[in-house]
This record gives sequence, C-alpha cells and structure tokens, in this order.
Amino acid sequence: MLQFNIRGDNFEVTPAIREHIEKKVEKIERYFPEGTNATVMVNLKTINNSQTKAEVTVPMKNLVLRGEERHEDLYAAIDLIVAKLERQIRKYKTRVNRKFRDRESMSTAFAAESPASSQNYADEEEEDLTIVRTKQFDLKPMDEEEAVLQMNMLGHNFFVFTDAESNGTNIVYKRKDGTYGLIETAQE
Repeated sequence: MLQFNIRGDNFEVTPAIREHIEKKVEKIERYFPEGTNATVMVNLKTINNSQTKAEVTVPMKNLVLRGEERHEDLYAAIDLIVAKLERQIRKYKTRVNRKFRDRESMSTAFAAESPASSQNYADEEEEDLTIVRTKQFDLKPMDEEEAVLQMNMLGHNFFVFTDAESNGTNIVYKRKDGTYGLIETAQE
C-alpha cells in the first residue's frame, strides 16, 4: 500500500494536484508484491516562474525508486515521472528479484506481471550490466573543497575520497544545475 508525502516548495499543493499525483503514481503499485508498504515522497518546485521540477522517490527495503522531471506543466512532469519509474521497474525487475532471492532469502522485490501485460514489453531488451573496466586507487585524506578541486582537475563528475576529519569514505559529485553535492557514508 502506498502512502503519500507530497510537498511543494514555493507554492501550495492544491487538492487537484494531490489527486492527480496519487492517481498517477498508484499505477506503479501493481509492480509490488501483495502487502508491500511504501511511502512515496513527492517534492514539487517552481524554477524561474516558468518551469516546474517534480521528484518522486519510493524508498523500499534495500531498494529506492526515483524519478525527476522538469517541465512547464506540472501535470505533464508527473506523467513523465510515472512512465520513467515503470520503465525502470520493467527493465530491472528480473535482475533485482534474482539478486534479492540469492542474497537476502527474500521472495521478490517486484511482483510478477500478468502474461498479457508482459507481452507489451517483450520487445524491450534487457541490457547487460557488464563491467568493462576496473580501477584501483588510494583514497587520500582531504577535505570536501580539495576533493571538488581534484574532481574538476580530472574532468570527472564525481570523486571518492577519505574525509580528513571523520576518516569516512565520502563522494563529491557535480549536479545537473552546476552545483556540487556530497555523499557521506555511514557504517551500519
């Protein structure tokens, strides 16, 4: 069962917007096994008063589905995100279910589709996730600013480093809007 947490930045989420989001996003619920509970987090933003940005995140146990779209029409952005999430699920469903079954003794992450609905997507090829190159490097202790400089000098869009203060493994990355992000790892 999907629960919704819908939030709007810089504008009010009207009942009509909420209803449209819930109606559209509930379509992906058919891909989950019976009894799956997930909270769908929806963030809506206006950008430059001409575009909207919509993000839909569905965190589940051991798996996160996420889609993001920018569009002049908020309703169209939601429709595009739902289509993107459905493509992600169909594309990776078999592989994810196999990994979960092997690794976690879980049944499946995604429900089996009916034969009629799976025929519609039979022509979609499952691409191979072959690793074609492996690199090894030493993680040097540094701060975030130095990591960003190193990343830019290498011409990469991400950089893995050891934080000099916490001694944790962190990642800096360049975002689509040109700003930078930091991912801090945590030990469980």
